[in-house]
Amino acid sequence: MKPIRVGLLGIGTVGGGTWEVLNRNAGEIRRRAGRAIRISVVADKAVARARKIVRGKAKVVADAFSVAKSGDVEIVVELIGGTTVAKALVLEAIRHGKHVVTANKALLAKHGNEIFAAAQKKGVMVAFEAAVAGGVPIIKALREGLSANRIEWIAGIINGTSNFILSEMRDKGIGFGEALKDAQGRGYAETDPTFDIEGIDAAHKLTILSALAFGIPMQLKKCFVEGVQKLTGEDIRYAEELGYRIKLLGITKRTEKGIELRVHPTLVPTRRLIANVEGVMNAILVKGDAVGATLYYGAGAGSLPTASAVVADLVDVTRLITADPEHRVPHLAFQPDQLSDEPILPIAAVQTSYYLRMRVLDRPGVLADVTRILADSKISIGAMVQKEPGEGESRVDIVMLTHRALERNVNAAMQRIEKLSTVVGRVTRIRLEELL
Repeated sequence: MKPIRVGLLGIGTVGGGTWEVLNRNAGEIRRRAGRAIRISVVADKAVARARKIVRGKAKVVADAFSVAKSGDVEIVVELIGGTTVAKALVLEAIRHGKHVVTANKALLAKHGNEIFAAAQKKGVMVAFEAAVAGGVPIIKALREGLSANRIEWIAGIINGTSNFILSEMRDKGIGFGEALKDAQGRGYAETDPTFDIEGIDAAHKLTILSALAFGIPMQLKKCFVEGVQKLTGEDIRYAEELGYRIKLLGITKRTEKGIELRVHPTLVPTRRLIANVEGVMNAILVKGDAVGATLYYGAGAGSLPTASAVVADLVDVTRLITADPEHRVPHLAFQPDQLSDEPILPIAAVQTSYYLRMRVLDRPGVLADVTRILADSKISIGAMVQKEPGEGESRVDIVMLTHRALERNVNAAMQRIEKLSTVVGRVTRIRLEELL
């Protein structure tokens, strides 16, 4: 049987890894897929560099659109990133009857609904295992392995850069700025780290996971996003003293009122496995009604881990390329005409527990005033720590862990607390999840 002909758009970090893995494991891949998979053409603006990588084993061109239209290509692998040219290339490939493999989470989070609809109409596949958590096979787990389950919730460490920063702050007792500089020095963070530290990258990935888990369209604009850039060393220390660890989590839950879709720093009990995932590693906890909690762990980025997922998609597409389109695994796990219109809840309607830290004047009655305000807002306290003032200090920190409460009630209580004459500055609020 003739090899499947692949057009590779972009041969940078992940593209180079894909080329390497396909060639290194060619025999194993052929045995799994039933036929050889061969990259016949590579499109990259850096033509000379691309030619050095492929060493005459594939044609190299500068025009990616020519590959998307080519009659000699059956699968197009999009690894150039971004959401403008990449979108145009993917849609062009689909229009020309090509199957598509992509690692582009931002593209799918923003334009996945349009892309999947086009692919469905044309009868081609769009595979995207590498778009979330690098080499961790979470997409396949949600689309296939857990298909017997009603998914209840997902909570994941899905941005390695932020996880590395938080690990460094905790382990070395350093501030956010120093930890970020260290991450940049090691190549874990970009020169402009905005997407990572502000939670945007995690939001892209969580949007995809939520769509797969609950059978809903991609709804990136409704995802609540809060990053790690405002976290302090003292909050990390206080959390540890209380038996918790702070992680940037992407959380999506099914509730009676709708679906939660949120990315933010979260206190997690240190006894949970996910709380002990350190450095740049990713981990995703999925709770299904039948299987219970399952954990998926591994490298969330990097040349070869991500290439592993890209090549796995190529194998899947090759296996199914002759299958009736109506009998393939649907892009979003559920049949396209069976997607749900369950609403995404605004963050104010979310219920969870909270860590609240406030700096107050060391005077009688302060704690009574604070607890009265919390009680008025229907917020009960689960644990509390009051720090002793240092010598000559007139201010102390009070840390409280609440039971589950409505976010809008917590917001109202914080505003009232901050107006007290005995409270100095703003109240620090970090959400807390037991992940049971």
